[in-house]
Amino acid sequence: MNSLALDAAPLEREAAAPVAAAKIRLSGMADDRAMLRAAAELTRDLQTPSPRIYWTDFLLSAALGYAALAGAILAPALGWALASGVVAVLALYRASLFIHEITHLKHSLLPGFRVGWNLLLGIPMMLPSFMYEGIHTIHHTRTRYGTVEDPEYLPLALMKPWTLPVFLLVSLLMPVGLLLRFGVLGPLSLFSKRLRRLVVGRYSGLQINPKFERKSPEGAFARQWRWQEIGASIVAVSLIVMVATGVLPLRPFLTYMAVISGVAVLNQVRTLVAHLWENEGEPLTVTAQYLDSVNVPGGFLPYLWAPVGLRFHALHHLLPSLPYHALGEAHRRLSTALGQESSYHGANYPTLRGLMARLATSTMKQRAG
Repeated sequence: MNSLALDAAPLEREAAAPVAAAKIRLSGMADDRAMLRAAAELTRDLQTPSPRIYWTDFLLSAALGYAALAGAILAPALGWALASGVVAVLALYRASLFIHEITHLKHSLLPGFRVGWNLLLGIPMMLPSFMYEGIHTIHHTRTRYGTVEDPEYLPLALMKPWTLPVFLLVSLLMPVGLLLRFGVLGPLSLFSKRLRRLVVGRYSGLQINPKFERKSPEGAFARQWRWQEIGASIVAVSLIVMVATGVLPLRPFLTYMAVISGVAVLNQVRTLVAHLWENEGEPLTVTAQYLDSVNVPGGFLPYLWAPVGLRFHALHHLLPSLPYHALGEAHRRLSTALGQESSYHGANYPTLRGLMARLATSTMKQRAG
């Protein structure tokens, strides 16, 4: 991905008011048709994913992550173990975020990638791709984004201040939840239709909306779900049994769980700034959805906390089928082609810190309500 210059407008906005940025009026916003037309026309040649880039990026990230995880387990000194743990979290976080690409890929253009990703990372980390497939695409549905039917949306900016630390705490406990989901509830649900409905509906998706309940899978997706769940359950049950019997010492087990927790927390932080979270449940136009989403195109740090193209999250909502490695070029083209009056520049922000401050300030305003 290219390193791009920041649009000046959001930089000036944050410099003038780094915390109390104005709320964008989303309800009833008309579409910026010039922006939508430019987005479609200027990126037609960028739509094909590169197998070489996908496989190389994923395999190198996973290999580095597992090597660093081994280092964190085996390092004799605490300092080296912690340093290795940080590298493991960052590398496995990047590798795990290919689950987002899997949900959007036309798999005929990248044969075997979903299977390879699940075998090498999804199943060993108890995070098979069915947990996101069939969930994330609803988030991109024109009439469901930001509504009660969206599994990946909560109006966090309009909620009480305590919701933000709770939001992060849930991710901290994610590896325990995955261990219970695949090591206990999943196998037990095979003997109870009622429990199975609960497991499928409530505990089989990476969702943040507690009101969302997913439907049972059908057809080819049901077959994908089945082998992925079996694999993740074998991993989870094996871990539980080996730890309980002393075959697996506590240190490697706890290190493995801590790394998964670190990946989950980092992803949850990214999620907090993926949108402005200012929609109150109404269906929105594509432009309004775009402006409720966030690009952080400049600097080095976004490559770490929003890798695999997710620093261009607003642009991704404009062009959800665009492969991650093409988003930088698409952003460059659109930034050059569209003037400052275009809505395109309104979703570009300079820093994670400024976005977190904006969100926290918004929740503080709800305290008196």
